[in-house]
Amino acid sequence: MTVGIAGLGLIGGSLAKAYKRDEHTVYAYDTGDGVTGIAQIAGAIDGNLNNQNIGSCDLILIALYPKDAVAYLQSVAPLINPGSFVIDCCGTKRVICAEGFRLARENGFTFAGGHPMAGTSFSGFKHSNANLFRGASMIIVPPKYDDIALLETIKELLKPAGFSRLTVTTAEKHDQMISFTSQMAHIVSNAYIKSPTARAHKGFSAGSYKDLTRVARLNEFMWTELFMENRDNVLSELDYLIHSLSLYRDALANSDALELKELLAEGRRCKEAAEGK
Repeated sequence: MTVGIAGLGLIGGSLAKAYKRDEHTVYAYDTGDGVTGIAQIAGAIDGNLNNQNIGSCDLILIALYPKDAVAYLQSVAPLINPGSFVIDCCGTKRVICAEGFRLARENGFTFAGGHPMAGTSFSGFKHSNANLFRGASMIIVPPKYDDIALLETIKELLKPAGFSRLTVTTAEKHDQMISFTSQMAHIVSNAYIKSPTARAHKGFSAGSYKDLTRVARLNEFMWTELFMENRDNVLSELDYLIHSLSLYRDALANSDALELKELLAEGRRCKEAAEGK
């Protein structure tokens, strides 16, 4: 299989290494100076993905920032071979899927939205890892939801990455859910670490501190795009969280131990329900 990868950051670089490990031909494109050269020296790719060889790709994976992903797909769509598959890896799905489905219809290839549920606190090709997606879920937004053969083909195309499951959904449902499971976690972590107390945490912190602050070390350029593109869903979740926090604050301010205990118990019950326990 010949694979084209647009974007050689953490996600794209890890995909390149995974497919190359399985002895597929991998071409890649990146906006950063020298990144493709470094990737080729590292043995992660066979060469640059360009207008001359993109038509030979059976699968094209787009791992760019949302706006760049849309612009890139618009620029190369006429060059993609009909019958080829294109899957993006953006953290939001409504904008890229709407444009991807349109371009696929006009140019004869198959587009599916994608979002790998894996990552680290670090970005860039130097932190990429062929095993990054082992055991992870891959969210897929297909053009048709009742086409079992299509989903099986996508599953087979993604096999070298090592995903343990495919989660099939709509672009709207994806953006709603991801605002809670991923985007809010990054906002809370990023806001929490701003406390002046954080500077003196050493010797006083353990697992809970590490868990809560892990994703505070984020790529502000990428996450600003993701938050803004999904701001309606993020605002809804953020408003709910602010309201919930105000209840805890009020209970403490009023020295209302019974109310505080009930709020804590309610949170415990919600966690148990969410985990099916």
